[in-house]
Amino acid sequence: MRASNPLPRLLTGCLVAACACAAPAQSYPAKPIRVLIATSAGSNPDTLARIVAHGLTSALGQQVVVDNRAGAGGNIGAEIAARAPADGYTVFLAHTNHSINASLYRKLNYDLLTDFAPVSLMALSSFVAAVHPSLPVKSVPGLIRLAKARPGDIVYASAGTGSGTFFTAEYFSGLAGVKMLHVAYKGGGPALAAVVSGEAAVYFSPIATGLPHIRNGRLRALGVAMLKRAPELPDVPAIADTLPGFEMYSWAGLMVPVKTPKAIVDTLQRAAVAALKDPEAGNRLKELGFIAVGSTPEELTSHCRKEIDKYAKIIRSIGLPQQ
Repeated sequence: MRASNPLPRLLTGCLVAACACAAPAQSYPAKPIRVLIATSAGSNPDTLARIVAHGLTSALGQQVVVDNRAGAGGNIGAEIAARAPADGYTVFLAHTNHSINASLYRKLNYDLLTDFAPVSLMALSSFVAAVHPSLPVKSVPGLIRLAKARPGDIVYASAGTGSGTFFTAEYFSGLAGVKMLHVAYKGGGPALAAVVSGEAAVYFSPIATGLPHIRNGRLRALGVAMLKRAPELPDVPAIADTLPGFEMYSWAGLMVPVKTPKAIVDTLQRAAVAALKDPEAGNRLKELGFIAVGSTPEELTSHCRKEIDKYAKIIRSIGLPQQ
C-alpha cells in the first residue's frame, strides 16, 4: 500500500490559513473604529483627534469616534491601547507625553516603540507663553523681570508634572534663570481653564487650544515657542528673540497594537494622509495653528526616537526625579 503524499494537504492548509489572515484585512473596516486618546476633553490632542476622526470617517467609510482615557500623565490610555485587540478597531493617538514618559517613569506597563505599530505622524503644534490679562506684563522680557522680582510667587499651570506644558515652562524658567510656582492640573483642558479664570497666572499653552482665548482677549500672548513668529499670531514675537534657541513643539501620531496586520496599518496610513489633505480638515488645522504632517510609519518611529532622546536630556538637565 502506497503512503499518501502529505504535500497537497499541507499546501491546502497553508492556503486556508493565508486566506483566513487576508480576509479581515480585505474587509476592513467593517464596523466603527475608536481613536483612543490619553488626555482630557479640551486638551490639544483631543482637539486634533476630533478633527482627524471626522476626516478618517470620510476616508474609511466607517464612523470613527474619540474615546478619552485620561490619567497618570497619559499612561492609563496608553496601557489600554497597547492591550487592545490588534484588529484595527482601536487606534491610539500617541502624543508628546508618551515620549516624555519613557524617561520620566522608572517602570511603564507599555513601551511606545515595541508595543505599538506606527501609522502616521499627524501634526505638530508650537507652544505659546500666555498669561491672564491681570498679570502686569506684556512681553517675555517683562515676564522674566517680574518673575525675578517675585521668585516663586507667580503661579504657572500645567497639564500635569511631566506634560509638554510642564517641560516647556521648566525649560523657559531654566534658560531665563527664574523660579515660578508650579500647579499641576488633571489635563490640558483644566489647566487652560485655570489661567482663563485667573486661578493661575501663566500657561505655556499649545497654540491650538490657547488661540481662541488669545483672540477674544481672555489670555494675553507673550511669545511663541518657535524660532520665528507664528502665522496665526503675527503680532506675537518668538520667545527665541529673548532666549536664543528656545523652541518647543507638541506632536501627535496614530499607532495601533503591535500585532495589527500590515494591510490594516497600510489602510489606516493612507486614510490618515487623506484626512489631513481634506480641505475642510486642513483649513481647520491651520486656523488652530497645527502643522499637518501625514508621514510614513517609519518616519513616525524616527520622530518618536528623537523626541524620547530630547526629553531624556531635558529631564537630566533640570534634575527631575523619576516617578
